[in-house]
Amino acid sequence: MINALTFDVEEYFHAEAFAGVVDPRDWATLESRVVGTTERILMLLEEARVAATFFVLGWVADRYPSLVRAIGRGGHEVASHGYGHQMITRLSRAEFAEDIRRGKGAVEDAAGTAVIGYRAPTFSVVRETLWSLDILAEAGFRYDSSIFPIVHDRYGIPDAPRFPHQRPVGDGSAIGELDRRRGPVAGAGGRRGVLPPSPVRADAAGAALPERDRAAARHRVPAFVGARHRPTPLAGGPVDPVPALREHPRSGIEAAAAREGLPLWTRA
Repeated sequence: MINALTFDVEEYFHAEAFAGVVDPRDWATLESRVVGTTERILMLLEEARVAATFFVLGWVADRYPSLVRAIGRGGHEVASHGYGHQMITRLSRAEFAEDIRRGKGAVEDAAGTAVIGYRAPTFSVVRETLWSLDILAEAGFRYDSSIFPIVHDRYGIPDAPRFPHQRPVGDGSAIGELDRRRGPVAGAGGRRGVLPPSPVRADAAGAALPERDRAAARHRVPAFVGARHRPTPLAGGPVDPVPALREHPRSGIEAAAAREGLPLWTRA
């Protein structure tokens, strides 16, 4: 079993919980925390000698290209999280195609390497948006990590496989098959690799946490890594770097964080 550790690189104000509170036009006016939190995660990974995949938002890559390069220098894979952190369920096909084109380009320009992996904002590849896999394949992505095999009010395909698998795309081309040991390799025509972000397991016996506890558990993974925790084998372990540092600027989004039960720590 191959363990796969992944991180979404975005700002605290990009979270979907704040979509109705923070206008994207105001993002540039808010205090940034993404560099410090991500650098701390990179330090922990280096100490633990662990490699990971970082799904970087294009908006972040445009503003902090040196951070993207630091991720690559650390021996980690740099992948795409789109550009504007909009759920696919709110986008037309044309809007989605433009978002991933822009996001892929921003990350590739910053990293200086090709980007072949993608994770949708808020895991929004759901049954109604499976068409997005066709567009990802057309854009040159060779694997996706957006289908969460759980029941959730915003995302998830409950009966999706929990482990790497293939899903057909519409053009019949040879997209490739995901192999986390060597990266995507040539596979059957008309299929693409999918790395599902599995529910976090928190105990030695591998017992899955109740759904209400999984979001909070995701934010404890950096501490596990720093303590050289040996994770239970999973298909993927997504973590947002935002809460890894217990400092955040105070703002009007705190009320939204409280409603969502998010661990948005602020200065005393």
